[in-house]
Amino acid sequence: MKRILILNMLFALLFSYSSFAQEENSEAEEEEQLQPMLPKTDIFDRVIVKEKKPVEYAEIREEDVLWSRFIWRIIDCREKLNFHLYYPVDPIQNRKSLAQSLMEGISKGKIQAYDDENFTSKISVEKVMERLGAVEREIEVEDMDNPGQMIKTKEIGQANWKLVREYKIKEKWFFDKRYSRMDVRIIAVCPIKVFKKGASGNNVEAGANDTEILREELCWIYFPEARRVLANTTCYTGKNPQANISFDDIFHKRYFSSRITQATNVNDIEIREYTHGGLEALLESERIKNEMLQLESDVWSY
Repeated sequence: MKRILILNMLFALLFSYSSFAQEENSEAEEEEQLQPMLPKTDIFDRVIVKEKKPVEYAEIREEDVLWSRFIWRIIDCREKLNFHLYYPVDPIQNRKSLAQSLMEGISKGKIQAYDDENFTSKISVEKVMERLGAVEREIEVEDMDNPGQMIKTKEIGQANWKLVREYKIKEKWFFDKRYSRMDVRIIAVCPIKVFKKGASGNNVEAGANDTEILREELCWIYFPEARRVLANTTCYTGKNPQANISFDDIFHKRYFSSRITQATNVNDIEIREYTHGGLEALLESERIKNEMLQLESDVWSY
């Protein structure tokens, strides 16, 4: 009887201990569930583009190039096909425009900015941002201690990304007999500020009907160097947000609209300098493009 009593007591103690342990575990789990969660803007982490590498180009040998020509183009972001390079004007979560991506690369030291297309003169990120309007200036504000009196103070302006409406690219087209194809390599890219002078003398966005539209080159960037940054920057084309397309893919696949402004010539001048501009310049641009297409066709014909 004593053994049975002892066994019953031990069983009761074990049962009460397990119940107490379960209670403690449930309370701990409940406390753990009540801890604040780190909010996410998406249902998963986007890492595909961040881990991307630029698409490697095929090797080019001088003896394989039968024909080559430098071409300069203007990408106008007002065209619908180029909206993905211009928007968003202000960064949205993990989205930013091409100009913002390039400036971020310059500010972090990943990209070097130059003042000319031949990369002979380097410029600082402060100089580039100054051209965008992010400069320190003196303004007059009301003195909080003496109402009605104005005092001078310094203010740092914000970069006006809306003004970066065009891009100039310098590229080289060539026919490679090794691969029997016409190919192209982008050498340099230049964001261009398009603006007009406001009433107070500052730079403001120019409209379609404005007669005095000014243009200023912000900087020239060596494109092969910029590819390392652009390959890790997502570009939203407006069709499929899950496409995981980078700015490097956009240029590699030629997913943009542009017009030719200059081609290699004896006088080294732009199209607008030997035409009357307007329609005549556009026709000359189309003629150069068709001439290159015809050259490729002629090579394949023989």
